Amino acid sequence: MLIRKAIGKDAEKIARNNVLLAKESENADIEYEKTLEGVKSLINDEMKGFYLVAEENGEIIGQVMVTYEWSDWRAKQIWWLQSIYVGKEWRRKGIMKAMINEIKQMAASKGIVALRLYVHERNVEAIKAYESMGMKKAPYIIYEMKL
Repeated sequence: MLIRKAIGKDAEKIARNNVLLAKESENADIEYEKTLEGVKSLINDEMKGFYLVAEENGEIIGQVMVTYEWSDWRAKQIWWLQSIYVGKEWRRKGIMKAMINEIKQMAASKGIVALRLYVHERNVEAIKAYESMGMKKAPYIIYEMKL
């Protein structure tokens, strides 16, 4: 298995995975074309973040998006893990753990203070997976205002 940063040719597969992820994790239908636009935008502008992909025999089998938050309290960056997806046939084989371990190494080398993610409260399997990797529930509640 190869873990690498995503490049332009990966955008379509990542966007398709994101559509599957939205349906599976939140029972949400998201528009493929808009998602593809968003994926391409991030891949082409590392100021927004980056994707890591896990690849086996030239096929993307997993992905994680990393975006950035500046912490003025710590004068350091926090990385947010998003759009974490592993193809169904590849689950429970250490793919997600390998990708997150790679991100941990990258983050440590850059002085990142923390990795964070949010997860839908009903996504019990994902919660178990994150906790098994040593992640802890933070004392925050997320609010949202749609614009």
